[in-house]
Amino acid sequence: MNNRRVIVKIPASTANLGPGFDTLGMALSLYAWIELRVSEQTEFHFYGDQMKGLPKDKSNLIYKVAQLVFKEAGVSVPELSISMHSDIPLTRGLGSSASAIVGALVAANALIGGPLSDDKLFQIATALEGHPDNVGASLFGGIVVSAWDGERAEYIRIEPDRRLKTLVAIPAFQLSTEKARHALPTQISMADAVFNVGRSSLLVAALASGDLGMIRHAMKDRLHQPYRAALIPGMATILERAVEFGALGVALSGAGPTLIAFAQDKAEVEQSLEQFLLDTLKQEGIEAKTLWLSPCVHGPQITVEDISNQPAIPLPDRIKGAM
Repeated sequence: MNNRRVIVKIPASTANLGPGFDTLGMALSLYAWIELRVSEQTEFHFYGDQMKGLPKDKSNLIYKVAQLVFKEAGVSVPELSISMHSDIPLTRGLGSSASAIVGALVAANALIGGPLSDDKLFQIATALEGHPDNVGASLFGGIVVSAWDGERAEYIRIEPDRRLKTLVAIPAFQLSTEKARHALPTQISMADAVFNVGRSSLLVAALASGDLGMIRHAMKDRLHQPYRAALIPGMATILERAVEFGALGVALSGAGPTLIAFAQDKAEVEQSLEQFLLDTLKQEGIEAKTLWLSPCVHGPQITVEDISNQPAIPLPDRIKGAM
């Protein structure tokens, strides 16, 4: 173990997909990388603009999550060298915390020989995150339908349709999940509950069957998006009109502020859909950037290396070919 280096590449994720609040997630082709190895003293090496300001001591999330794995497995690894590079923007609704949790769990498990099952890692990740949608997508890849009763999480994975593409509009401001959840009511009407059960069920069926034309009807929501719209000026207009510009459907990505549009033929709608999203936000004084992303069909990709007599190479140089 002392001569082992583990590098894990973890996908970002989008959650809810409109009506599937805390139950639906999909992995996206945007990534973070975590490297772990045993060290004489704990040290951190963070790379990329997303890493600025993160703690570089044992209060760090990656360190604490890794220690949970070691404790569960009954081993002691008190000192670690932790490196991380991420292209996933923080607190934007693209699963940055979930990818860090999953990456730390998987890397720590691989470092000690993989004693914990994927299911065990999923249970730990769900308890840490407080809901299974993002962590399930990052851990298993593809589209994950999940449920959690506070004690155990269950899931079924759906292979994404190869025609499915996504366009994300990432506003230039952060929105914490905690603040976005405070905007939600403590009670909802039976009518709204039934509405969302129907739409969420329809969306899962559409994604599983490849009936992409049904997505525009299925991605509607009454549980969270109407209440969060005030936090993201322009969001209501985008949700209402994006299909006019070629989107199959559109939703708030996780707790936001990122908005995600689903599309089938990127070439036909690329310019008009991007322009609509950017212009609508700009009219509200919000600068944003857009990215076309594909559903990521795999979970974490793990590389385990023997570092005996190997020179120390910074993580960004090691992963250049995969970025």
